[in-house]
Amino acid sequence: MASTLPASDSDAPARLLIAWHPDTPGTEALELAAWLSRTTDVRIRVVSTFVRPWPSSSLSKLGGKYRKWVARQAAAAEKAVKNALTDAGVDREFWDEEISVFADGPSESVLLTEAANAFGAQLVILGSDAAAPKGRFLAGTTADSLLHSSPKPLGLAPRAVKLSKRGVTRMNFAFLESLGTENDPSLHFAAGLAAKWGVSLRILAFSPSGIADMPFNDKLDLSRELVDEWREHSLAMLDRAHDAVHDAYPDLPVESEIGTGVGWAGAIDALKWKKGDLLILGSNPMGAIERVFVGSTATEFLRHVQVPVVIHPSPNA
Repeated sequence: MASTLPASDSDAPARLLIAWHPDTPGTEALELAAWLSRTTDVRIRVVSTFVRPWPSSSLSKLGGKYRKWVARQAAAAEKAVKNALTDAGVDREFWDEEISVFADGPSESVLLTEAANAFGAQLVILGSDAAAPKGRFLAGTTADSLLHSSPKPLGLAPRAVKLSKRGVTRMNFAFLESLGTENDPSLHFAAGLAAKWGVSLRILAFSPSGIADMPFNDKLDLSRELVDEWREHSLAMLDRAHDAVHDAYPDLPVESEIGTGVGWAGAIDALKWKKGDLLILGSNPMGAIERVFVGSTATEFLRHVQVPVVIHPSPNA
């Protein structure tokens, strides 16, 4: 079973692996780790990757020259990592003994997964593509691959996001699929984490209109009926989820809201978001292998979210 951020039953530091390269614009992934370090005890390691543009068979021809080049790159990356973590405000007490790893290979997503397994990472933190609007997350090629295959939870840092100086101040969990239930393991993971960190939990559902507005005529608008039914179902689901969390964590402050607006952008922006908000999303569908997998709904949803997100792997079916 894949490890995840320690919830209420563990006092072990959360092991955070940050995917960051000194040549990549933006330090949001490092800043997200610093933000989490102000909330809970963490152990941080940074991995910088180099994707080899040539086949492995060519490495034998390069021999010692390539190994020396890798050693120089690793040393330069470690220096840059230490400076960047210091600038981001990550205290040295949260640094792993091996704070920087330089990995090379034919696939960045494979390299990151291998580095996460070697570290025993409980969260792999990714920054946004530089083309994303400020405050939003846009998955690059590697992030997109991990969003469909990672065995570890993923932390997504929006570009130029503004975070609370006090760390996480409110946990959020969002139902995105109509098949969500009050027994969703990701919901209870979010509740356990909120209880451990001493913050409140907000359970969310969304009713975006305009996604399938295809009226056949003036008298019959099936899309309107579908949206109304979706909203009623969401409200009932929120009530059941609220009761389930309250039964499991009676002292945890819990609220629920539903975001309604035109499209995902309107539905998300209809809610008030704070600089201390962390959003938890579950993965779909459940399968034989525990992993992160986001479908088309979550992919579109993520484009409009303006707070850090943790994608929690679905459990084994």
